Amino acid sequence: MTLFPRFLQPKVTEALQDTPVVCILGPRQVGKSTLCRQLAPDRHYLTFDDHTTLTAAKLDPTGFIQSLPKYVTLDEVQRVPELLLAIKAEVDRNREPGRFLLTGSANLLLLPKVKESLAGRIEILHLQPLTEAEKERTQPDFLLRLLSQNLAPSITTAQQEIPGLAERICAGGYPEANTRTPQRARQWFQQYLNTIIQNDVNDIANVRNEDELHRLAELLALRTGSLLNVNGIATDLQMRRETADKYISILEHLFLVHRLPPWHSNQSKRLIKTPKLHWTDSGLVAALNNLKTQDWTDFSTNFGPVLESFVVQQIRAMADWLDEPVRFSHYRDKDQMEVDLVIEKGRDVWGIEVKKAATIQGKDGEGLKRLASQAGERFKGGALIYCGSNALPLGMQNCVAVPVDWLWDGFRELVG
Repeated sequence: MTLFPRFLQPKVTEALQDTPVVCILGPRQVGKSTLCRQLAPDRHYLTFDDHTTLTAAKLDPTGFIQSLPKYVTLDEVQRVPELLLAIKAEVDRNREPGRFLLTGSANLLLLPKVKESLAGRIEILHLQPLTEAEKERTQPDFLLRLLSQNLAPSITTAQQEIPGLAERICAGGYPEANTRTPQRARQWFQQYLNTIIQNDVNDIANVRNEDELHRLAELLALRTGSLLNVNGIATDLQMRRETADKYISILEHLFLVHRLPPWHSNQSKRLIKTPKLHWTDSGLVAALNNLKTQDWTDFSTNFGPVLESFVVQQIRAMADWLDEPVRFSHYRDKDQMEVDLVIEKGRDVWGIEVKKAATIQGKDGEGLKRLASQAGERFKGGALIYCGSNALPLGMQNCVAVPVDWLWDGFRELVG
């Protein structure tokens, strides 16, 4: 079995040294359990996917927790939210660091009373699907270079399209799918979504019609990278708006999709205040769109928005590895000017645009220029990520068009 380096591991190790409860959240099958076993192989390990363990924990949460060894890993803890109060009581009795290492495939912070019960006792970390950098075993510094205003033009070859990009997008970041042929991976993705809907949804919500939720997921796949129009989705699926919004929230809680909020400027009333929706994994959304690598050159397909979601996810994962938090949003105004990803650190603002083309045109930097004018002195730079092979100037200070492969192998520092 191929084991990939997970660049979140140092942060988990650090948290276990000073925090009583550390929780790793992320979609099912992204490698949370594997990561826990790698960094703490001597810990007692229990998973609530085991029916006997699950039943015992539900019947007597307090007794279950009190019977455990001092240091324990509890996998898929969202299946027994009753345990969290018992964990709080045990931690209050003994606040020794690293006592509980939890994993969850649903967002525990959105479950009732979790924030209150473990406030000040828990550190939440997010494990994303494998990034291309982790697959290539290269330590990327694209985001650090962007935030330190250290991206520079670099013209080293005749301009050409980066090879193999469609294959990377369609493969996505689930470790299991990456061990299969493309055809078998598509089958795995379909079964994965079916299993999530049939088995995991009931841990966080009551859903009467699983087929409706599946149809909504398939429709959202067609709209990844687009403004989220809940009313339009409800109309298309002939369901109540409240039902559509509930289903989208369920998929969010399970880390399958996420809403990218709009960026706001106090100086402008012309900004669109609608979030964008992105799928977390490009392989899953490509499979739901029935996209294959040979469709890359067919401009009537949905590959452009899927590429955008792919890039957004790579950068979101990089942010999880940073010491200081950053915030993400998107920019769009009523003139249809947009920036796919806005990054904020403190008051500073950066923008990222994504283009499927292997060449750039002068107009491609217009969105970044508009964001710069709205952000004023807060704007520190930006990047236009595209599919060509050279880093090119955009005619704005600290703004560069960079090859998409800079997200994983632009700097070639081998790890692992």
